[in-house]
Amino acid sequence: MLVAVLTYVGYGVLTLFGYLRDFMRQWKIEKCQNATEREEQKDFVPLYQDFENFYNRNLYMRIRDSWNRPICSVPGAKVDMMERVSHDYNWTFTYTGRVIKDIINMGSYNYLGFAQKTGACQEAAAKVLSQYGAGVCSTRQEMGNLDKHEELEKLVARFLGVESAMAYGMGFATNSMNIPALVGKGCLILSDELNHASLVLGARLSGATIRIFKHNIISGADMQSLEKLLKDAIVHGQPRTRRPWKKILILVEGIYSMEGSIVRLPEVIALKKKYKSYLYLDEAHSIGALGPSGRGVVDYFGLNPEDVDVMMGTFTKSFGAAGGYIGGKKELIDYLRTYSHSAAYATSMSPPVVEQIITSVKCIMGEDGTTIGRARVQQLAENTRYFRRRLKEMGFIIYGNEDSPVVPLMLYMPAKIGAFGREMLKRNIGVVVVGFPATPIIESRARFCLSAAHTKEMLDTALKEINEVGDLLQLKYSRRRLVPLLDRPFDETTYEETED
Repeated sequence: MLVAVLTYVGYGVLTLFGYLRDFMRQWKIEKCQNATEREEQKDFVPLYQDFENFYNRNLYMRIRDSWNRPICSVPGAKVDMMERVSHDYNWTFTYTGRVIKDIINMGSYNYLGFAQKTGACQEAAAKVLSQYGAGVCSTRQEMGNLDKHEELEKLVARFLGVESAMAYGMGFATNSMNIPALVGKGCLILSDELNHASLVLGARLSGATIRIFKHNIISGADMQSLEKLLKDAIVHGQPRTRRPWKKILILVEGIYSMEGSIVRLPEVIALKKKYKSYLYLDEAHSIGALGPSGRGVVDYFGLNPEDVDVMMGTFTKSFGAAGGYIGGKKELIDYLRTYSHSAAYATSMSPPVVEQIITSVKCIMGEDGTTIGRARVQQLAENTRYFRRRLKEMGFIIYGNEDSPVVPLMLYMPAKIGAFGREMLKRNIGVVVVGFPATPIIESRARFCLSAAHTKEMLDTALKEINEVGDLLQLKYSRRRLVPLLDRPFDETTYEETED
């Protein structure tokens, strides 16, 4: 309660000072550096909402240096970062020319460590680049359909255990452009309240009716909320006419990227079957990162892929590439090839990117003749459990499932958002800090993303620095500290317990 009150007080003080500074800018006492409408446009409708402008000017600008930091290396376990300074309180930045070397990267979605400049993936991509070039300069339906695209889609379908799959050049557009092709007016979408912006945009573009169910993984309230919406949808039908809905589509994610929580897929599938609806599963963060064989949340729970009607995912995280895919029944994929805007109008995927995905997927499946892929999946799981347990032992409040490689560490107070990012960078640890509007206003957090490329030494170094910064900024809010245990839920030969 004390932390919540102090957080609200912090935002209140920032808001008061923001209004004071806006008053000073209006009377030319303080120079106004934000973008404003030209004098001849003063009678136009403003381009931005007033609160968005206010927030950007007076709150975001104070900690703007914590975001958009330019790196100049492969986003692997360690990165090199360009140093920059600001002489006008973060309105503009100047590069010093110095490069900060060997920063431990705790922010990239490089779950399986395939973002690297050496190895089989890099060699295969370089070879394809020399043969096919960098771009296709056409859509799949015209002159941009390569044999590599066909090979990729067959491989992805086999990897997912579905009949067919289709690949797209952009993960965000995979959601936003394909949901409108699947549902429309007269259909109902039931969407988790914490779904990604691409799912939200796709749902809005479809013209379907949207209803939101609660996201509460621990207590089960999300399942009760979802079931109530399904019951009401079937009993009452469409508004006014009371006709049955043409389709009911449930939208969920595998791992929620801001919460670190894993969807309770068995219960969602049970409800979907009970009420004869369809399920759209976004596995952007879970494919490759969950399950004994890296096949995502379906593999994690040991379920049948046929129970998920639309399996969507991206290649931008675990595979170290770009783009997205949709897998499912052959009839579904054939329909999307014709009616999806992404398929009809978007340029085909770059050949080297396709080859990067093909090589990494084969590595995970073991089709390259090695066990490297399986070892990386196991290493990620071990890193995740070790890192999460150590943070809990230190007294931090962290969100999410124990097996989720996305680890949100709660900061709460606005002043601690920028302070945490800066202090960690001073110690050569690169982290992502997140605040409103990406999170609720009192739930600011730092988000760590674990990777199979992180060694035990890297994690211990990061944990040591996090512990120091936690003491410095008083971030150890938890009253339920875990006592360090000698037994671990994973192989003790990998991580031996230290004396302390």
